[in-house]
Amino acid sequence: MPPMLSLPSDLHLLPVARAFVESVCMAGGVGRELTDAVVLAADEAVNNAIRHAHANDIALTVQLSCGVTADCIEVHVHDEGEPFDIAAMPVLDPSELRVGGRGLFLMRTMMDEIHCRKRTPRGNTVLLVKRR
Repeated sequence: MPPMLSLPSDLHLLPVARAFVESVCMAGGVGRELTDAVVLAADEAVNNAIRHAHANDIALTVQLSCGVTADCIEVHVHDEGEPFDIAAMPVLDPSELRVGGRGLFLMRTMMDEIHCRKRTPRGNTVLLVKRR
């Protein structure tokens, strides 16, 4: 079973989530460039869970798991929010001037796969996959 971390939905704890993912990647022998990409994408996924799924409600919990295999790095981000279809989100033009909305663009750019599935009875799991 891959290492897991549970955190209250507090944006001040994003550095803890980043350090967790970075530590798992480094312990798994992942190079710096791939580690940085995975950490950035995981940071955005946790940020989205806290801000959007949980509406900054620190009573709710975000759970992360991170696993490294010979083929890939997988990060799972579990939230307690309403169902969310990541595939239905538009692909933004990166040259478009706007505040916010870049997190999903960054995740799509940094990772090889992104999936989101509904959890029962409530919540979502975002899966980030980066091939080695």
